[in-house]
Amino acid sequence: MSRSTKPHEIVERALELSTADGCVVIADEESSANLRWAGNALTTNGVTRGRTLTVIATVDGKEGTASGVVSRSAVTADDLEPLVRAAEAAARGAGPAEDAQPLVTGTPVSPDFTDAPAETTSAVFADFAPALGEAFARARAGGRELYGFANHELVSTYVGTSTGLRLRHDQPNGTLELNAKSPDRQRSAWAGRATRDFKDVDPTVLDAELAVRLGWAERKIDLPAGRYETLLPPTAVADLLIYQMWSASARDAVEGRTVFSKPGGGTRLGERLTELPLTLRSDPHAPGLESAPFVIAHSSGDDVSAFDNGLPVPVTEWIREGELARLSTTRHTAGLTGLPVSPGFGNLILDGGGEKSLDEMVADTERGLLLTCLWYIREVDPATLLLTGLTRDGVYLVENGQVVGEVNNFRFNESPVDLLSRASEAGRTEKTLPREWSDWFTRAAMPPVRIPDFNMSSVSKGV
Repeated sequence: MSRSTKPHEIVERALELSTADGCVVIADEESSANLRWAGNALTTNGVTRGRTLTVIATVDGKEGTASGVVSRSAVTADDLEPLVRAAEAAARGAGPAEDAQPLVTGTPVSPDFTDAPAETTSAVFADFAPALGEAFARARAGGRELYGFANHELVSTYVGTSTGLRLRHDQPNGTLELNAKSPDRQRSAWAGRATRDFKDVDPTVLDAELAVRLGWAERKIDLPAGRYETLLPPTAVADLLIYQMWSASARDAVEGRTVFSKPGGGTRLGERLTELPLTLRSDPHAPGLESAPFVIAHSSGDDVSAFDNGLPVPVTEWIREGELARLSTTRHTAGLTGLPVSPGFGNLILDGGGEKSLDEMVADTERGLLLTCLWYIREVDPATLLLTGLTRDGVYLVENGQVVGEVNNFRFNESPVDLLSRASEAGRTEKTLPREWSDWFTRAAMPPVRIPDFNMSSVSKGV
């Protein structure tokens, strides 16, 4: 089907073709623009566009409702009916779906449902590119080399159902990652930012920040493994808490499989996780972090259900003033666990009312470590949510409120839930880009956090 055919027309035509008992059609119009650079010079740039159509058919049988899902890109007019029939055949050939629920009802229609999709172009970098050129010049003059990339994506998603829902959401997503290296490659520093439109990121500011860090790294200090007072920057806090939320399924907790399971049965809901007044929440309308206000599920999984497409996503407090308040559920798992329906999260915000910046927290540190970011995070034990991973691109020693040099990298072993219980201070919340999970999740706002005894389990020789 040509790109001149509007997405809402594709959705309507697929619904018309459906002979299933229920049908959900999702059309995703995707566009992206990117810049890449190395050694203080642009290397590549490009723009891409694509269209994906997903058809979810449901069939009510004697043993229950079954579903079939088929998703294809570059769908033409001739492909549309075979795609619908394939989804119906998949549903008729499948057994009853465990997560089967009536399709979401109601008559909400997004006012822009029939409008053309939003698209990004290289024009998104109109102000950013000249500033990047200035950053290159400054880096060259300062004896450092900049590497990195800027990427902007825009996805317009159209959801139509046989129950009458007609919903549309436009999701911009921009990331900027910048590495500064010394010419001998012995020193490296990283900074990253998330953005919706590249109007609120300045590469010259990041370059200045990285120049300071490369200066810190001129003095090398070897430290052994051990427990150290450690300042986690917002990006590291985001990586840890995103993984925590990925492990916050109510069903898994009730079945005794996670860190949120209560010994002897049940969940830890209502339990105090930290003495700090921290609130972890998701809000689809949070300024600068806007995400889909309704469920978009291309298939069913452990924590998402295709039957929930179109279900409103409310503001949810996962941790409230230090206490575990919610675990994630679909309508199906909410019924199994007896807990409220709490759809997955499109953004994540941690706020404890702190006012200090990371620099101010450094100034208040007698002796400790300052991290840049975490890398290669992997799960060791789901029962405690013990994670392991590496520090990367700069670990610095702080003495008497001053950074005195760069130390070796470490492997760490920590549970984010346990870290919350031991955290002694949280600073000012700010938008941040997770380093490890930026390919999957970018909409986060976190404070820097002080941990009195962060476990650096072994020395790592990596940069």
